[in-house]
Amino acid sequence: MTPARMFRRQEAAVAFTLLGATALLLARPYVTPAPTVRLWSFAAGYVAIGLAALAVPTPEDRTRPLPAGLALAAGAVGLAAASLAAGPSAPVPWGPGALPVAILAAVAEEALFRRAAYGRLARFGPGVAVIGTAVAFGLVHLPAYGVAALPVDLGAGLLFSWQRWASGTWLVPAATHAAANLLVVLA
Repeated sequence: MTPARMFRRQEAAVAFTLLGATALLLARPYVTPAPTVRLWSFAAGYVAIGLAALAVPTPEDRTRPLPAGLALAAGAVGLAAASLAAGPSAPVPWGPGALPVAILAAVAEEALFRRAAYGRLARFGPGVAVIGTAVAFGLVHLPAYGVAALPVDLGAGLLFSWQRWASGTWLVPAATHAAANLLVVLA
């Protein structure tokens, strides 16, 4: 097999992985079994998404305009400001398994958007990677949270994507995203 053909096959496999993981995220609102089964199906879906995203080959990112700790601190400030601006939310009856699934969801989504998708879009420049992954993140949350939440989801996507660019790693936005999800579950 020629190198060009191998490259095309790898790109097709990556596209299939990214599209399949995105389809799983888009299907979340339509999973309607009993609450316990739903929690386990979400957990299994997030594990599949995370593992698929981690399997996508991505180029090493040597760009690190900020230390990871500073990018993480900026994310914490942004998260605190958004929480204050939003005010108290209506209580949601979360079950006992919601906490680990919320963390799993954050890590899986960040592996997908800020590792795999960002890594693929980075070849077109950091602006395309930041904006592209932020928009994809916002749009994939549309079926679950509706148009009213789109500005918040886009804002979160921009913050996470900026953190990815600034720190050079997807782990920083994963930590911020996990903290945001924990705030929602624990509030």
